[in-house]
Amino acid sequence: MGNGGSALQRPRRSVPEKTGSSVPATCWMPASKVLVVDDEKGMREFLTIMLEKEGYTVTAASSGSQAIEYLHKHDFDLVITDIKMTPVDGLQVLDAVNELHPQTPVIMITAFASTETAVEAMKKGAYDYIMKPFQIDEMKLIVYNALRKRHLERENQYLRRKLAETHRPPLLVGRGARMAVVFDLIRKVADEKSTVLITGESGTGKELVARAIHLQSSRCDKPFLTVNCGALPEHLLESELFGHQKGAFTGAIANKIGLLEAAHGGTFFLDEIGEMPPSLQVKLLRVLQEKEFKRVGGTQTIRVDIRIIAATNKDLRRAVDEGQFREDLFYRLNVIHIEVPPLRERREDIPLLVEHFIQKYSLERKRKPKRVAPATMKIFEAYHWPGNVRELENVIERAMILEPGDVITPASLPENLYERPSTPLPNDFDLPQEGIDLKKVLERIEREYLLKALTQENWGIKRAARRLNLSFRSMRYLIKKHRLHTMIHQY
Repeated sequence: MGNGGSALQRPRRSVPEKTGSSVPATCWMPASKVLVVDDEKGMREFLTIMLEKEGYTVTAASSGSQAIEYLHKHDFDLVITDIKMTPVDGLQVLDAVNELHPQTPVIMITAFASTETAVEAMKKGAYDYIMKPFQIDEMKLIVYNALRKRHLERENQYLRRKLAETHRPPLLVGRGARMAVVFDLIRKVADEKSTVLITGESGTGKELVARAIHLQSSRCDKPFLTVNCGALPEHLLESELFGHQKGAFTGAIANKIGLLEAAHGGTFFLDEIGEMPPSLQVKLLRVLQEKEFKRVGGTQTIRVDIRIIAATNKDLRRAVDEGQFREDLFYRLNVIHIEVPPLRERREDIPLLVEHFIQKYSLERKRKPKRVAPATMKIFEAYHWPGNVRELENVIERAMILEPGDVITPASLPENLYERPSTPLPNDFDLPQEGIDLKKVLERIEREYLLKALTQENWGIKRAARRLNLSFRSMRYLIKKHRLHTMIHQY
């Protein structure tokens, strides 16, 4: 360890004269959290005192393994680590930072004799390295510059995110309690690294939820790539995901980068994950666990930094019980669960969605927006919408083309919208040849009547219970059973 007057070991940067602080007095940055890692107590304490005097919040780790434990639990703005430590050295700490917090800069401290190792650290992505003995002002300047770079990156990410939100049309439309829960979850999980599983019926907008998460995250300027696991045969899906080497199979005439590799730094969306073949489920599990894979026919291990979001309209828990989906993969995917409600359970959003789609197709066709006749809106609000938001969008697009006037009338709607019964269940209770899951059907009926009573009574539990001829205690039980209490609190 050196003092302020020690000679530099390498002329790598100019160091300010000792006229006070080495950091420009006019520059300001938010309070920063620094992790110091050194198995030498004297150096560890010296760096801690020096950095705390500069106004930083310092956490000190006495070993590489302890540092990695801290990195799993906390986020730091900067890591300063000695290279030569046992049994876990500074390069292993750097690897952990790259995996857990890839945006966090790392400064390596090295002895003159281990400069080759320091160069290796730079190749692995270290921000800089400094050799012992060093000038105090030199260390302060490197720390300041690293933190300034980090804070500027965060500020740029924030500004890009806000700019994207300001200048793009809304991906998701809704103002009811059900969608408020979805919006809140999107906001909370956007900047996390955990995998997200989005469930909901076909046409509810699961991919839009995934895109909204990506656009509100720090990865918003990186790729958002998707694959439909049910749209490709197994061998093609494997090649699309992982890529392949030339000659790996018939038709592989050149090396091909897979979508997982192309999504590096961004978000990868796996739609219809329940349709993924078991053999590929095993390979996907490795990607989630190790963040690495090999191309089809390849031997080189490829590491990726991606955030994975999956979606399904299947009951994956049931698929696990039936042996159709790996249990370990299910738990890896289901770290954060977002359920997108069907349109029939968010009828208050129908007028807003209708207006949104009218504006969308008016802009596309450069035509004056049409109005909706009251009778047409009543049909929209009464219809069951088995195809959900996607079906509503198709109906609006059709009406914008076929309606000759300025007002969308029932005559421009598909006949099935007003000829079929609009109640959630058909009156004749037809039993299809393949049979039904009676328990699930009854639970759906129960849930829909609960929602209808609650919404009609402005979410008053006692009043809704009277509408359903239930005791207050029974009503509370059913609300908890169908997980409606979060909606009530949100509303």
